[in-house]
Amino acid sequence: MPHPIVFDTQPGMTKPIRIAVLGASGYTGADLVRLALTHPNIEIAALSANSKAGLTMAEIWPHFAPYPGLPRLITSEAVDYASIDAVFGCLPHAASASLLSTLAGPKIIDLSADFRLKDSATYADWYGGAHPAPALLPGAIYGLTEYARDSLPGAALVACPGCYPTAVLLALLPLMAANAIGPDRITINAISGVSGSGRSLKEANLFPEIAEAVAPYAVGRHRHMPEMEQELSAAANQPVILSFTPHLVPMNRGELVTCIVETTRPVADLRAILQARYAAEPFVHLLPEGTPPATRMVRGSNHAVLNVFADRVPGRAIVIAAIDNLVKGSSGQAIQNFNLMFGLPETTGLQAAPLFP
Repeated sequence: MPHPIVFDTQPGMTKPIRIAVLGASGYTGADLVRLALTHPNIEIAALSANSKAGLTMAEIWPHFAPYPGLPRLITSEAVDYASIDAVFGCLPHAASASLLSTLAGPKIIDLSADFRLKDSATYADWYGGAHPAPALLPGAIYGLTEYARDSLPGAALVACPGCYPTAVLLALLPLMAANAIGPDRITINAISGVSGSGRSLKEANLFPEIAEAVAPYAVGRHRHMPEMEQELSAAANQPVILSFTPHLVPMNRGELVTCIVETTRPVADLRAILQARYAAEPFVHLLPEGTPPATRMVRGSNHAVLNVFADRVPGRAIVIAAIDNLVKGSSGQAIQNFNLMFGLPETTGLQAAPLFP
């Protein structure tokens, strides 16, 4: 039987941290495995995919062929959780909370939507059913790493933000907290690569449907809207309601959000606020003045790039951010949170530069 993949640990670590990845057959789970493979403190001890149980990762993901030591896929119920230090939940909403709420012992980093919203009634409204584990919501840390850093060490349950909220909140939270933008009339147009809609077969995702085309979806009611409003409202100390329209574009990965906001201060002040907030951040970067963010700047990496521009309409600004939806918008941010939960430098395993071209 192949041995689990494990690399030499960093100095000071006595043994590797054993992880399980639930839902390893999806895009998010597979990208998490890809990143975990070169993390110096991780041992990939278990991989689950109920519909693919019994297969190897290479049998469903050919790019893992050079790694025959990866554990064979099993059902999530078959994982020996008593031997696991951390569980990455890459399962669909509802299914994730139903399973993870039964675990005791491992730290949980959940990449589904199940623990992001603090209000179970809001969850029921947007996700079409009662929350499977409402008692866990108050204790879940909302894992936008740059804003949750002080709460992550020792945390037991971390909810990783959605990909769109990650980009939007990195762009707007500092400005909202500084009262540099108003809480009303925020309009966000976003684009995402097709991987953002998951790996399950969908007619709308077939090549003839998406090639040479751009299409909006979930118009007026995308499930990430209450998540963005929750965090922006907390920063503003008053309710924030925004308009958000996502679009699917014919690329594999990448995400860009264009946020049109009402300003209370000059655009130069907005830029100074963003510069001061992110100057010391390893993964969030304000671009030179006048340079628009692009998905090619961050592809395959845990980096985010952003910038702010004056609108031709007085009293309005345009804030743009780009991330890789599968890395900073999902699995990379999950590992960034994992690092801080276990007392590791948060950049560990995430130092890869963006892939270009």
